[in-house]
Amino acid sequence: MQITDREQLEGGRERVTVVPESVDDLWHLQYVLEPGDRVAGDTTRRIQRNDEQMRDTGGEREHMWVAIAVDDIEFHKFANRLRVGGEIVACSREDQLGFHHTLNVEARDEISIDKRFKPDQEARLEEAEEATENPDVAIATVEEGQAHVHTVAQYGTEERATITGPTGKGEYARERSELFAELGAVLKRQDADAIILAGPGFTKQDAYKYLEKNEPDVTERVTMVDTASVGDRGVHEVLKRGAVADVQEETRIEREAEYIDELTRRIAEGAKAAYGPEAVQQAAEYGAIETLLVLDDRLRTERGPDGEWAVDVDRIVRTTEQKGGDVTVFSSEFPPGQQLSNLGGIAALLRYRLE
Repeated sequence: MQITDREQLEGGRERVTVVPESVDDLWHLQYVLEPGDRVAGDTTRRIQRNDEQMRDTGGEREHMWVAIAVDDIEFHKFANRLRVGGEIVACSREDQLGFHHTLNVEARDEISIDKRFKPDQEARLEEAEEATENPDVAIATVEEGQAHVHTVAQYGTEERATITGPTGKGEYARERSELFAELGAVLKRQDADAIILAGPGFTKQDAYKYLEKNEPDVTERVTMVDTASVGDRGVHEVLKRGAVADVQEETRIEREAEYIDELTRRIAEGAKAAYGPEAVQQAAEYGAIETLLVLDDRLRTERGPDGEWAVDVDRIVRTTEQKGGDVTVFSSEFPPGQQLSNLGGIAALLRYRLE
């Protein structure tokens, strides 16, 4: 994420101009924006009028600049797009004021955001800006008869390919080299800066030797890691071992995995932990929170009109920070976030145990 300009406005609001550079950045913006914000950028639109020509005539779309008062935000991961909808409050064509419009924000589109930023939203923008320098990482897990390729993003990991087929003897057996060749082709297509090759036993070493001979440009980027499993479980092992951190200083999902493991351990032992909105609010008021853990989806919901909690989530965040605690916003796209969701969407690692 590039932050190209900042401007202080009246009433504690700030205008920040950003250029998202990847789908990760679009994902971050999803949790920075909320209803009531003002977002502006270049767009195209079919002209509408408040007269007999009001109906869409199917004409060509016209380029224009618009600013909208945000009503809704949708992140479309597979379309690499963030949709921001709302009423047009400023426009290069005044006759379009008051109409609803949707800005389709994609990578390299510059937009400006006017809002009163909350501390966690400021931190998210800074995280996205710093992450621009992190290399792209692919994790390949392999064992006899199967291989999986995942990519690592800030919003979680995503499976890109599963390669299966029996090896050994028999009518339908595949040569191991076929499996390795297909794996090499997938890794070349990903064009990652770094590749972690993992799995149980010696199969990954054999895969590496094959790739070293046939795809040397791939093996130049490979680091090998021992895991007991492949697929999603193997990827989780890689993350827990900190292998990705060797090529990225620290990824969001590794940190979340560490926090959720520590949280579940403390809960099992009846130690210094709290979960659920009421228990966490009490811990915050006592100044007992060392690290607040809150789910991004839940945070956004509770800040809007559809919130279900009897407590004010922003008050919990503010109180935690005022009393020296840290705040970590979890991604709902990754298993640690799903575990946090099962605990009510909010939890805390405490400085001391509350009776």
